[in-house]
Order: sequence, then C-alpha cells, then structure tokens
Amino acid sequence: MGMEHLSEVLKILDGALKANASMASNYAGLLADKLEQEGQRAQARMVRERLARAPMALAMAQDASRGVSLGKLPADNDSRLNTVDVSLPSVEAMHLVLPDAISERLDDFVRGVRHHDQLASAGVAIPNRILIYGLPGTGKTQTARWIAATLGLPLLTTRCDTLVSSLLGQTSRNLRQVFDYAQQTPCVLFLDEFDALAGARGNERDVGELQRVVIALLQNIDALPDSTVLVAATNHEQLLDPAIWRRFATHIPMPLPDEAMREALFSRCLGGFIAPDVDLRSVAVLADGATGALIEQVCMDAKRNAILSGSNTVQRLELYRRLGLALALQMGERLSTKEQEVRWLRRWAESEFSLRALSALYGTTVHAMSRIIKGDVQDGQKTKTKQRKPAQRPET
Repeated sequence: MGMEHLSEVLKILDGALKANASMASNYAGLLADKLEQEGQRAQARMVRERLARAPMALAMAQDASRGVSLGKLPADNDSRLNTVDVSLPSVEAMHLVLPDAISERLDDFVRGVRHHDQLASAGVAIPNRILIYGLPGTGKTQTARWIAATLGLPLLTTRCDTLVSSLLGQTSRNLRQVFDYAQQTPCVLFLDEFDALAGARGNERDVGELQRVVIALLQNIDALPDSTVLVAATNHEQLLDPAIWRRFATHIPMPLPDEAMREALFSRCLGGFIAPDVDLRSVAVLADGATGALIEQVCMDAKRNAILSGSNTVQRLELYRRLGLALALQMGERLSTKEQEVRWLRRWAESEFSLRALSALYGTTVHAMSRIIKGDVQDGQKTKTKQRKPAQRPET
C-alpha cells in the first residue's frame, strides 16, 4: 500500500482520535475497496478482517457504491429539525438534458474527482468543488444528484436557508455540524440555496453576525478533505461574496434549454404517450422560455389527464393548452377564469387556437367562443347557446 492512499489512512486516524467509529470504519471500507480495485486483494482482505473483529464497526462500514452509515443526523437546536437529508441517487434514474459544453465540463469535473490522487501526485489537482448557478428549474438539483450517482457516493443535501438561526452564533454552529457530519465518509455535500449563507460582505446593512457566518463558511470549505465533493447551487449568483467564487475552481452556469433541448425533453417526458398529430418540433418552438422543470411538469400533467380520461395518448391541443397556461403562470399572468385562459391562449398561439379548436377544448359553440375573445362575455359569466323556438301550429 503506497502513499496514494494516505488520505484514507489519515481519515481513519481522524476517526479514531475523535472516537468516531462510524467515520473510521467508513474510510477503512473505502480503503479496502480501492485496494481491491487495484488488484491488492490480500491487503483488502486484511483490512476487512480487522473490521470484522468489531461487529458494530463492520455493520457501519459499507461499500461506498452501495450506501453508508452516518449515524444521527445533525439538527438545529432552535427548531429541532434535521439540517441534512441523505439519499443514494441512481444513475439509471438520471436523465440530464444539457448543452454539450456544459455536459463536457461536468464530465471533466467527475473525471478529476475520480483521479484526484493521481492528479495530486503530479501537482495539478484542483479542489473537488463545483458551483452551479441559474434560474429556478434549470436542473441544478438534478445535476447534483447526477454527480453523486455517477461517482457512486451518497448525497448529503442541505438547504442553507434552514441553517440560518435567529440565535446569536447558532447559524455558525449549524454550519459546523453539517461539515463535520459530511467528513465522516466520502460523499457529495450539496449546499442548496447557497446565497442564504454566502452573501457578499461589506453591505452597510450587514451586521457582525452575518459577516461571521461568511467567514465561518469559508473556513469550513477550506477544511474539507478531498474525499468530500462539494456542490453548491444558487439562483442568485450576483449576491455571492467574491471570496466564495475563489473557493470553487469549477463554475457551471445552467441556461434555459434551447429548442433542440426542449424537443428532447418533450420526447423523453411524453414517451409512448405522444399522439400521431403531435409535432415535437412545433411544441419546442412554442415552449420558448420554458425551463426544463416546467416542461417535465407539463408532460406529467398531460399524461395524468390522458390516463384519467381513459386514453393512452396526449392530444395535441391539450398539450398546447397545458403548455400555454404553464408559461402564463411562469410569466406572472393571473388566469382565474376560463375566459381569461381563452384570451391568453388566443394571444399566445393564435394559429394553433382557432375558434373551432377553442370551442372544442372548452365545450362551447364557435359563436360563444367568438364573444369571449371579443370581450362580449364578462369573466366568469356563463355563456348560453342559442336554441331555436319550437314552430307554432297554425290555428284551425
């Protein structure tokens, strides 16, 4: 066993010195896995035999690709709520749709993590930290899950806003507990809503406590071992402290999906539910400005409606309607009546929503639909279809 495994040996020593059996056994299990992968089966067997002498330690030490025992979750002393969620994402469940350039940078990051020891021995390793930023719904959380699944590591997720406490010093203590917890075993630590803790210092409205939190965050990041992969995500990258940016060698902007990506998302999400008259390219064009999360939600809602309606396909107009209403909501439109929905859909995609199409969707006559669009019918007012008067019999 050479010096390439020094990091695991040091973490085992740290666990022993801290009387942390879980930490020591987890890293011992990781060391055995690495030795076996390198063909050093005898040494791997010796490590596992030593673990087997302590049944409790053996129970806690698990193969890093299958799971890990981390003990009691850290919790906020004020709210008593857990500040970390542990999961084991599966690669099979991951379906990232990203621009080629972003995918390549993520692949480079994962390769760097996998071969960190080799890169470190050559003096060219970078910290295993990545900062992901972009609008809500663009795939930041999914990307964190993909990184953990691809590396075969548990994912420890913390919403940074849940660490913030009104009690003096409690926020920094919560932060310390999360980072200590993450160091018990090789893992991916995902800090979501990162700007809640990493806001820029120097603002005249800042108080000393907030500045101390940023300093504590920087110190905790610097103290992380190479075995902890740090993923931070924010919707408000412009709020981050400049020193925070320097702690991350890899920055990943998450853009809105382009037309090709939108078409791929609709194709994947709808699957076998696509009706013959649905042109995915046309749908992708109409979905300009939609996030990946919005597209997935539209497809899920449309499929659910099809199933409940006794159909095995999503019809074109119903898909367009759900997409249009979802985009309206994303844009801040308030459509509380069917009349408002109709007028919005007509403005949004007049070529798709003819009077005949709208009347079929909403179960009314073409004449009534025309009155709604012209504004002759007030919002919420029921439309009536004209009925012919019965013919009168001639008097005898």
